[in-house]
Amino acid sequence: MNSTATKTPIFAYLALAAVCIVWGTTYLALRIGVTQFPPFLFSLLRFLTAGPILIGLLLMVGKAKMPDKKTLIQQAISGFFMITLGISIVGWAEVYISSGMAAIICSLMPVWVILINLIFSNDERPTFPILAGLTIGFAGIVLIFQEHLADFASVKYQIGILFTFLGNICWAFGSVWIKRKNQHSDPFLNAGLQMLFGGLLLIPVSLVFDDYSNLEWSRDVLYSLTYLSLVGSVAGYACYSYAIKNLPMTLVSLYAYINPIVAILLGWFVLGEKLTFKIVVAMFITILGIYIVNKGYQLRMKWKAQLSKS
Repeated sequence: MNSTATKTPIFAYLALAAVCIVWGTTYLALRIGVTQFPPFLFSLLRFLTAGPILIGLLLMVGKAKMPDKKTLIQQAISGFFMITLGISIVGWAEVYISSGMAAIICSLMPVWVILINLIFSNDERPTFPILAGLTIGFAGIVLIFQEHLADFASVKYQIGILFTFLGNICWAFGSVWIKRKNQHSDPFLNAGLQMLFGGLLLIPVSLVFDDYSNLEWSRDVLYSLTYLSLVGSVAGYACYSYAIKNLPMTLVSLYAYINPIVAILLGWFVLGEKLTFKIVVAMFITILGIYIVNKGYQLRMKWKAQLSKS
C-alpha cells in the first residue's frame, strides 16, 4: 500500500514547517504594504510577480509541463478562492486592523476546514483527540484575542474583523477544494498558476475598489512587495501546495495556529508591540493544542494501517 498514511515524505513536513514560519512573517510585511499603497493593487502586483516567476522557473529547468485545459480551470478556481477572495481580502482588511489580529483570526482556518469536510465528505472526519487539540489550540487563540477587545469601539475595526473572517473562510474552502482536485498534478506548478490566475482576477477588483489618487511608491512598499512576492508567495505558496498534496488537510491547516505566534513575536521584536504574560501563556496553550492534534493523527494513522493489514 502506498499512501500518505504509511509513507509520507519528510519533505512534506519540512514544507509545512516552512509555511508555519514564513507565513507568520507575511502579516507584518502585508500591513506595511497595504497601509501605504492601494491594498488590492498591492496584492495584484504581488501575485502577478510571484506566479509567473514560479511558473517560469519550473518550465526553464524542465520540472513541469503546461497542464491541460481541465487542470488550468481547476487552478483558476483555486486561485479565485485562495488568492482573489482569500489573501487579498485579508490584505485589504489589514488597512483597519493590526497584523497580529489578522493572524489570530486566520488561525481559525482549521475550524473552517473541519466544518467544510464534515459537510462535503467523510474522508477526514476528526477523532476525539483531534477535536480536543483543536479546542485547546482555539482557547489559546481566544486568550490572545482578549487583549484587543478595546479596539472594537471603531466601526472600521469591526469591518476589518468581519472581512478577515470572510477571507479566511474563502481560503479554507479553496484549500479543501484544491486538496481534492490536485492529486495528480504538479503542486509547484499549481501554486504558480493559482497565483497567476488569482492576480489576474484581482484586476477588476482593484479597478472598482482601490483609490489611485494617492498612489505613491516608497522604500517600505518596495521592500514588503519584494519580500511577499519572492519569499511569502514563490517559496511559501509552493511549500504549502506541496504539503497540502502529501499531508492530510486538517494537519496542514495547523500552520494557522503557529502563524499568529510568529506574527505577535515579530511585532514585539520589530515594532515594540505589547507582549504580556497572558499572551505568552496563550501561546503555550496553542502549542499544546497542536501537539495533541498531531498525536491524534498519529494514532489514527496507526489504526488505519492495522486495519489494512488485517
